[in-house]
Amino acid sequence: MRTITSGRLLLRPWHDDDADFLLDLESRWEVVRFLGPHSAIMRTRRDALASIRRRRAVDHPVHGIWLITAAGGVPVGNLLLKPIPLSAGESSGGPDEVEIGWHLHPEVWGQGYATEAAEAVLRDAFGRGLARVVAVTDPDNHASQAVCRRLGMTAAGRTAKYYDAVHELFEMVPS
Repeated sequence: MRTITSGRLLLRPWHDDDADFLLDLESRWEVVRFLGPHSAIMRTRRDALASIRRRRAVDHPVHGIWLITAAGGVPVGNLLLKPIPLSAGESSGGPDEVEIGWHLHPEVWGQGYATEAAEAVLRDAFGRGLARVVAVTDPDNHASQAVCRRLGMTAAGRTAKYYDAVHELFEMVPS
């Protein structure tokens, strides 16, 4: 998987050496509470290593799951661009729909890293021919909805089309 850069950030593949950071990140309820209808905190380093293996398994020329690092290679969060699972009974009617998502360590919230990382990945993905990206947020996740708006994503209302749950849907096509 490729590395993507922005002005302040480097987005790179996850490595086993990142397990302690991932465990710290995803053992925090305030970080994982909006990560799906069955959110749960991560409890062990073994869980972190298994999650890193799953993240590395996304092997695609456009999609990926990246570790976001700031100055000096300090890990600050996670960004994904991958096919989004449809809810039971939903039909895509075409190619896989692709979602973008992020979660960052609380110590760096409010510094613009989510927006900057997402902009870099979107620029790369649209440059590689991706035609559309969606983001789904928990209706109460106002911070991620604000990131979607800063990215220039269009709010498309509430939907239950993905993850068997109700979300606020945002979408973007290349400009």
